[in-house]
Amino acid sequence: MPKTPPRTPRESTWRLWKELSPLLRLLILTQLAFNVGFYAVLPFLAEHLGTAIGMAGWLVGFVLGLRTFSQQGLFVVGGWLVDRFGVRPVVLAGCVLRIAGFAWLGYAEANWAVIGAVLVIGFAAALFSPAVESEVARQAVVWEEEGRGSRTRLLALFSVAGQAGAFVGPLLGGLLLAVDFRTACLAGAAVFVLVLAGHLWLMPQHIPGRVRTRERGGARVLLRNRRFLGLCGAYGSYLLAYNQLYLALPDEVRRAAGSQAPLSWLFALSSVLVVFTQLPVTRWAGNRLDLRRSMTAGLLLIAAGFAVVAAARPAGWTGVAGLLPAAGFVVLLTVGQMLVVPAARAWVPDLAEEGRIGLYMGALSSVSGLIVLAGSAATGSLLDLGLPAAVPWLVLAAVPALTVVLLPRREERAEGAGETA
Repeated sequence: MPKTPPRTPRESTWRLWKELSPLLRLLILTQLAFNVGFYAVLPFLAEHLGTAIGMAGWLVGFVLGLRTFSQQGLFVVGGWLVDRFGVRPVVLAGCVLRIAGFAWLGYAEANWAVIGAVLVIGFAAALFSPAVESEVARQAVVWEEEGRGSRTRLLALFSVAGQAGAFVGPLLGGLLLAVDFRTACLAGAAVFVLVLAGHLWLMPQHIPGRVRTRERGGARVLLRNRRFLGLCGAYGSYLLAYNQLYLALPDEVRRAAGSQAPLSWLFALSSVLVVFTQLPVTRWAGNRLDLRRSMTAGLLLIAAGFAVVAAARPAGWTGVAGLLPAAGFVVLLTVGQMLVVPAARAWVPDLAEEGRIGLYMGALSSVSGLIVLAGSAATGSLLDLGLPAAVPWLVLAAVPALTVVLLPRREERAEGAGETA
């Protein structure tokens, strides 16, 4: 039987923060700073490439896709390096590469230089993100085992920090673009200089309880781990649904409002919901639902969001009324995200062999990213087929609902041993 986390009293975010270890505070602040620096630059990259650099549209798309691949696609490599060498050196290497990448991008003018800078920026995230995420997940398990509350509460706080950074970053970048794109890039690099200094000073050389492994064959074992691959499939369906904020939703907003202007308000609505309600939602779910039920509820809410738009499309509403289904979709998708993401990250340590949590955390992103890559191509074709208006949204609703069956049935830790650091 899965272990039921102890019920915890209602606590403020500040009280939870004060209970965290210095290492956990460092990692959560790192996530905040990572996203501030990242989103101060990347949302404005496409326009810079097209206008200032003069790249053709297809090349802009290629560069953006290359950045995504060098990041999400290589998470599994970063995770393996974390298991092999530890958290500190991998995070420090990622910070150095991100600083170099942003500085290079600020001065890059030739196409080859831009591509090189973007690859460095993406690979930097493929290093430090699995390192930080896997250690937060491991620390969250320890937190729960000590009877201090559900592990998902800590992972929810981690998600809030990331979302807050994603909200603040573009605002900072927008202000800096009043000077020029190079200033925004250098400011992003400066953020990572501060992160690097913080980790050099505060990150311990060896984290107590962290296990390293020098044994080979981890990837083969992972690919035979059907329970973990099932989790990746379900998580991938969530990411595919989330990607519709950038694919299906803009078309729906343009249809209803005549332009994409309201889109920024819907994105802001999503960010504000996460920042202010993630912890209460996670606390409620942690006291009532195990990890499988939390992910199931989240995926079904996401499916309901697509169904809301599908139900409203035959009416052909426009204006404010036409935007209400889109707003309902964003709200349901965001609430579903708040249930799915902390639960998925909390589940990985129970499915990974000892000493390979970095590999598994990285693989969760990489495998899910491949699902999104294939699914996005299929979704784009679906939207272009000229089907009745509700059909694409009904198909998209079916995907997260059906992938509930992929979720593992029991929450148990995988067997295996590694070498203690």
